[in-house]
Amino acid sequence: MMREHAAREAFVEDLLRRMTVDEKIGQLRLVSVPAGANPDRAGFNADIRAGKAGAVFNTVTPKDIRVLQDSAMQSRLKIPLFFAYDVIHGQRTIFPIGLGLASTWNLDAIRLTGRISAKEASADGLDVTWSPMVDISRDPRWGRNSEGFGEDTYLTSRIGAELVKAYQGDDPAASDSIMAVVKHFAAYGAVEGGRDYNTVDMSPQRLFQDYLPPYKAALDAGAVGVMIALNSLNGVPATGDKWLLQDVLRKQWGFKGITISDHGAIMEMIKHGVASDGRDAARLAITAGADMSMSDTMYGDNLKPLLDSGRVSMADLDRAVRDVLRVKYDLGLFRDPYRRIGPPQNDPPDVNAESRLHRDAARQVARESLVLLKNRGGVLPLRKQGTIAVVGPLAKSQRDMMGNWSAAGRPEQTVSVYQGISRAVGDRARLLYAKGANVIDDPEIVKYLNLYEQDVEVDAAPPARLIDDAVAAARQADVVVAVVGESQGMAHEASSRSDIVIPDSQARLLKALKATGKPLVIVLMNGRPLALTWENDNADALLEAWFAGTEGGNAVADVLFGDYNPSGKLPMTFPRSVGQIPIYYNHLNTGRPFDPVHPDKYTSRYFDAANGPLFPFGYGLSYTTFAVSDVALSRPLMPRGGTVQASVTVTNTGSREGATVVQLYIQDPVASISRPVKELKHFRKVTLKPGESRQVAFTIDEDDLSFYNAQLHYGAEPGLFNVYVGLDSQDVKQASFTLEQAAGRVSGSGS
Repeated sequence: MMREHAAREAFVEDLLRRMTVDEKIGQLRLVSVPAGANPDRAGFNADIRAGKAGAVFNTVTPKDIRVLQDSAMQSRLKIPLFFAYDVIHGQRTIFPIGLGLASTWNLDAIRLTGRISAKEASADGLDVTWSPMVDISRDPRWGRNSEGFGEDTYLTSRIGAELVKAYQGDDPAASDSIMAVVKHFAAYGAVEGGRDYNTVDMSPQRLFQDYLPPYKAALDAGAVGVMIALNSLNGVPATGDKWLLQDVLRKQWGFKGITISDHGAIMEMIKHGVASDGRDAARLAITAGADMSMSDTMYGDNLKPLLDSGRVSMADLDRAVRDVLRVKYDLGLFRDPYRRIGPPQNDPPDVNAESRLHRDAARQVARESLVLLKNRGGVLPLRKQGTIAVVGPLAKSQRDMMGNWSAAGRPEQTVSVYQGISRAVGDRARLLYAKGANVIDDPEIVKYLNLYEQDVEVDAAPPARLIDDAVAAARQADVVVAVVGESQGMAHEASSRSDIVIPDSQARLLKALKATGKPLVIVLMNGRPLALTWENDNADALLEAWFAGTEGGNAVADVLFGDYNPSGKLPMTFPRSVGQIPIYYNHLNTGRPFDPVHPDKYTSRYFDAANGPLFPFGYGLSYTTFAVSDVALSRPLMPRGGTVQASVTVTNTGSREGATVVQLYIQDPVASISRPVKELKHFRKVTLKPGESRQVAFTIDEDDLSFYNAQLHYGAEPGLFNVYVGLDSQDVKQASFTLEQAAGRVSGSGS
């Protein structure tokens, strides 16, 4: 390892000495060459041959990538390009969106998703993915919730780390591996009002405790790239934040990789109000530690005059170029620039060929991502007989099933809910279909959603006729399956919502279906928690399907008909209304906490609604039932540096095999600062046969008890700790132990 490191450094330094200033600046330029672009006509190939580009994104086929890499090999120093893409939840095979992956609570499924994504992306010639996205978000209004893994620091950290290891494999230079770039550093999910690109104002304690750990976990897992967030943090745009990019990332965490601005972010520092012009913005970014400039000309236009004037040093430029060259070396590109593309004769005749997909894996992961929210009277699973009305604007949608950031996936290769149900029942049941409503009727919103791509199709028929057709189908049916929610574009970047209810057009449809008196099963397709109070009160069953990917429709049918027993658990809290936001399970207590058993006026509460969520974090039903025993602790006192084992016995008390997620939470009830009412620290997914019992044990160590105090010192304070174990964040059993006082210290916590 030491010898390889020395060889890399010698190679990079030798190359750096031979580079001109223009060639160095070119290495910091990340350009978008979208599918269908003519690289000669657009001037891309000429720039690449002149050494004016370091990397390319949005080119996604071996043939197109080879043309650009050929141009790089015609440059003076033959420095290869690397090729990147948003491989977020799959490349050709599309897996569930981030929230769906998180709902599996299954790290094996996460690893499988990442490994297949890496194999498919590398086979297309890609070297790098802009993933994982580990921004913690506690505001469902934010459109990019769909891309991440929810509200919890621990769960997100575990998923992010597993994806990094899966993408990069044993060696990022391997021909079937891709480099992971963790994003968006930092705290992008905490934008005010849930409004994309907005500002973030946050205490350092909360930043270090709740928002930074997932990035750190991804880097500890081996990620060698960081994408910088678009937002400002405490008044400083992240792209120009020297404290964030140097003091925290490189000095405190020891990061040695590459940093990349988000799309156009350097130029945006002008509008943030911290740079007077493009030259000033480029100076701020390069001196703060932003290595590569994504899709703007700020470095190309401004670094040379900044060097000439002395406002940027050659050391600043060389530092950034070293980072880029090291990454290319580690990716194996200097040894073989075509290592992932391969020779032309290996190009697939059809990049979209069915044989390139991994359908079985996609179906299994999609099944595990589905969360059963309600099942009144055991209406589910359905029987494969009689007449079933499948209605709703999303029932036949293949594009929406893929979700956003669906890479090179193809809608025509995606299974809709209607298709999945049809295949499941065959000729044993009669299916009726009616669209019933548009996803949304508001013409201004439709115009917005369709601004850059066709996201929402509005039916020419009047809304009343659409509902009438659906009601007619429902009246003929034994059961109604309504597939409703959001289009994929409604839960995307630049798609924040001020309200998170089902759109009015679909709400009217659901009320009309309810009025028929037929059993109503609602399948939800959405990329954020929704406020579902009416739906929960009136539907017989609610199934959260998110955007489940290529095999989503088959997975939904598997659950609806009982061929698969749902086991998903929510990674975000579902509020009763938008007025409760932010609502998350691991909140701090107050001096006047609300007690639902003994309600009082002068407590922290709403007088017009319940305080608690509609569905809590970690919640999800099954077609069987489970019982959890009291918590047994291995000892009442944890010594410093020691551990305590917490164990429960979980029993399947139902009549069919099923899986559930056993969750362990910790509370520090008395500390030097107010601590959350509980925090997830461990979880395990277990599968049990009917009547089977299993002991599930977790080892609690001092790190599970540690936090950043008011002085940002990280550690565990002595005293009492509560342990909660259960099947969601509210349905828990409790036990307690004490962490002993450190030798020679006096407790400052009062516990």
